[in-house]
Amino acid sequence: MLFAIRFTDHPTAFNVRKQYLHPHLEWLKQKRDVIKAAGSLREKHSDQPVGALWVVDAENEEDALSIFSDDPFWLYGLRASVEVLSWSLAFEDMLEESKKPA
Repeated sequence: MLFAIRFTDHPTAFNVRKQYLHPHLEWLKQKRDVIKAAGSLREKHSDQPVGALWVVDAENEEDALSIFSDDPFWLYGLRASVEVLSWSLAFEDMLEESKKPA
């Protein structure tokens, strides 16, 4: 099943993001079989991140909720809140199409 996970960052914890960005990115690489897409969210392109959005392939909501438990951003307090939503693709091949070279 696919899930959309939306994180909201603590507005005063930007230093945590800077300090743990590389460990977080390495952690994400290790989870690529489960985390199908991930990236930061900004109000405007040039603004600092206010959170993140992931698309996760998990067996159930409980597994989706546990996936980020050892993410450095979660462990070191960057995240203020998290929302996990079941997500249905409009077209079954959407994620595969986005991987093809242009």
